[in-house]
Amino acid sequence: MNTPSIQNELAACLPLFNALGDPHRQTILLLLAKHGQLNVNRITELMPLSRPAVSHHLKLMKQADIVRVAQAGNERFYAINRDYNEQNPCPIQRLKALTEALEAYFPPLTKD
Repeated sequence: MNTPSIQNELAACLPLFNALGDPHRQTILLLLAKHGQLNVNRITELMPLSRPAVSHHLKLMKQADIVRVAQAGNERFYAINRDYNEQNPCPIQRLKALTEALEAYFPPLTKD
């Protein structure tokens, strides 16, 4: 695999790295994994953050395709995004592709 391929894989993973690089967003992800779906008010109750801060974190996570939003009446519920396809691969698949590209480019060191 060549350097442009690695650069493409890195670029594809950057939104994921940026979104999960913050401890608050990591906590939100774990809360969503535990509860399935939550609205902003409930996430705010479970975290030491203001509602605007939680909304901001969720917006960044949505932009990175980590979470999805479902409207129910006047409320918006957030859940981990599990709707992926070939054109929109899952973040874990993006990480796997990056790892494979790096492994192909940097072969394992051998012991002498």
